[in-house]
Amino acid sequence: GVGMGMTAPVSITAFPAEDGSFQQKVKVSLRIPSQFQDNPPHPTDESIKIEERQEMTIYSTQFGGYAKEVDYVNYAAKLKAALGSDAAYHKDFYLCNGYDPPMKPYGRRNEIWLVKE
Repeated sequence: GVGMGMTAPVSITAFPAEDGSFQQKVKVSLRIPSQFQDNPPHPTDESIKIEERQEMTIYSTQFGGYAKEVDYVNYAAKLKAALGSDAAYHKDFYLCNGYDPPMKPYGRRNEIWLVKE
């Protein structure tokens, strides 16, 4: 019953299949605004969970435009290639982040995060 507005980034945890595409299982995360951090409202929908994201170190790349699955997959592959085989990061998932409202036509910001092990 509390309106919190849109927060950024909207973060999608992707679990890549063997061919690099997204599996059907994805997790969408929204940041709880600062004023609600200490006492977040309780969701009425049981499928919504409040989780605390632990501190993490990431490898990241940024790109523009209206991001689609194919864009996230391609930029994740480019980031992995740039890091090479010596970089230690979680291979079973990566995070796809969008920072802009849907109606923003120009100057959009998207990121891929690979979480360091």
